[in-house]
Formats: sequence, C-alpha cells, structure tokens
Amino acid sequence: MAFLDSILGIRAMILMGPTVPLPVSAEVSDALESVEVTSDSSRGDGFQITFKLEKGSTLEYNMLSGGRVEPFTRVVLAVAIGAIPEVLIDGIITNHQLAPSNNPGESKLTVTGSDVSVMLDLEEKNEQHPNQPDWVIVNKLLANYAQYGLVPQATPTSDVPIEFLRIPQQNDTDLGFIRSAAERNGYVFYIEPVTIGVNTAYWGPENRLSLPQSALTMDMGAATNVKQLSFANDALAPVATEGSFLEPITKTTIPIPPLPPLKIPPLSASPTAARRTVLLRNSANQNPIQAAATAVSTSTSAPDAVTGSGEVDIARYGKVLRARKLVGVRGVGLSYDGFYYVRSVTHRIQPGSYTQSFTISREGTGTLTPAVIS
Repeated sequence: MAFLDSILGIRAMILMGPTVPLPVSAEVSDALESVEVTSDSSRGDGFQITFKLEKGSTLEYNMLSGGRVEPFTRVVLAVAIGAIPEVLIDGIITNHQLAPSNNPGESKLTVTGSDVSVMLDLEEKNEQHPNQPDWVIVNKLLANYAQYGLVPQATPTSDVPIEFLRIPQQNDTDLGFIRSAAERNGYVFYIEPVTIGVNTAYWGPENRLSLPQSALTMDMGAATNVKQLSFANDALAPVATEGSFLEPITKTTIPIPPLPPLKIPPLSASPTAARRTVLLRNSANQNPIQAAATAVSTSTSAPDAVTGSGEVDIARYGKVLRARKLVGVRGVGLSYDGFYYVRSVTHRIQPGSYTQSFTISREGTGTLTPAVIS
C-alpha cells in the first residue's frame, strides 16, 4: 500500500496478520481512507484506521468478511521518506466502529487499537516473586510475550527484597504490575517498534540521552518547518517532597533529604523551582532505599513546567518526528529555544496528505546550548 507519492516521495505501508503481520491485499489497500497513529509517553500508543466499505455478492461488506480486520489482528503501520521505512506502531485491533450509509461508497469502517502492550493486560494474576528485585520480575514477565517481537530493556534497581522480610506480590495483570513497578522507581514503561515485527520493551528512567532529532524551526525564512508552535509555563507543576523513615535497629526517625527528579541530563538553564510540597505518607515503614525511591518517584512523576505544542510542515521537515526522544527548537527566543523531550506525536495520513502534531516539554526556561541540530 502506498500513499503520498506527491509529497517528497513519502510512502505509507500497512501489514496485518493474526500473529505475524504481512502486507495487505490490494483490496484492503484500495479500501484504506485514512490512518491516525498517536505515540504518547504518558498514555501509550494507539492507532485508528478508516476503510471505505462496499458490499459483496453475499450482501456482507467485503472488509468484514474473511477475517481481514478482526479484533486482535496484529497491525504494523509504517512510513518511508526515501528508501527505508520507519514503523510508527506495532499494534492490536481492539475495536470496530461501523457507519453504514444509504449512499453507495459512503459506508465506513473504523478500526481502533493499541500497541502490543494491550496483550500484557488481558489476564489478572495472583503471584509471588520471592527474592527478586523489580527489574528481574519485569524481565521475567516480558519474556512470556516473545511472539510479539518484544526485546526487554529493563534498567536494574537497587532494592533487593529478602524473603523473610518482604515478598513482592502481583495482584494485577502483567502490564499493571510492570507499570506500578515503574512508577514506584521513578521509571517509565513503553513498547516501541524498532523495525517490522520487532519491538523494544523499555523499563527505566525517562531516556534523555538519545541523539536529538532535527530542529523544529520558527520564523527563520526558508528554514521554517513548523506551521504553528505555542508554549506554556506552569509554575505549579513541579513538586518537592517531605518525609521520613524509621531506622529499624535504633527506631530513630530519619528525614528524607530533598532529592531531584530522575530526569538526566537537564534541558533548561533555569529550572522552575518547586513551590508545592508533597508529604510522603507511606515512607515511614520503608527501608532507606525504598524511601529514597519513593521521594524520587514523586518528584519525577510531576509534570514538566514548560510545555509546547504545534504542528510540523512535513514537506519542509522531511522526517518522521518521534516521541520519547529529544528535539531542538529554534527561532522562538532565548527563553524557549533549546532542547526538549517529545511527549507525544500524532501522525495523520491520507492520500496526498501527512501531518504531524506534537507536544514537547522540559523543566524550565533558557537554553543550555548555543545551537541545536538543524
């Protein structure tokens, strides 16, 4: 399937299958009307595909016969700017929306789905994981989903539970446990496609060490590649923490020192100071490592103070903007120029059109670098 040949030679591709996604038939390709893919660092990734419907000789719509787009079909959506395709999402269909029409050719089928992490969220379990730190448990759980091309990438944690003191309990789905474990360590979890059929399952600190993407440019003549861009600075977003834990031998109450968010490296010259304080109400019964992790997790999970949103002119940008990576901004003044973390990107694709809207964020104003990658 190919769209967008009129714009910089961009091609869109779709693959489908029960477990192994394969190129779709010409009939499915011809019925395709539009594609929307959202990559979101907070809410996860999802997609929506709209097909035009025609009835066959059996009076059934062709797209609904033969199991072409049945729920729980695996879908890979990719775009190629040039020769090499970039996978936007490897996902699973979870929902159908049928909109029949009295007018021929105007009936629509919209299928919606999520990335393959939805397969980790189908069965609740009651399990114990004795003597295993969180990152080991996460790797063990992810190994059960190798058929979806998952390559675990879990960052080690320092807290190692000892069986006679504490046994980690799982009373949730695998996805629920993995996300809860990420939250209490100040980590994030997401599944991101590497290539067709292969996905990285990342569990660790927010990754700000990636090679920055080409800059989003405003008000710089021919170099301008952003249709619109706006910023907001919320001084109430950051939080500080206050709490203590009980030293088990002497029964002494020890305060937890202020700990910075687990967002390294910093992206702004003037981070917004935390004006709000959150009490760590459960830290008293934790050991020092757990209490420190709770403090770091609380400050890390608070939103960034500075956020930006806008839309890329794909004809000028000429690349696929990816979420969960860094991107430079230039042309908006010294306070808001510099590098940002890409929180989300929504790709909207239809014949002859491809737009990318985005949100970006960082912890404050002012740039740390004199220039960004163009």
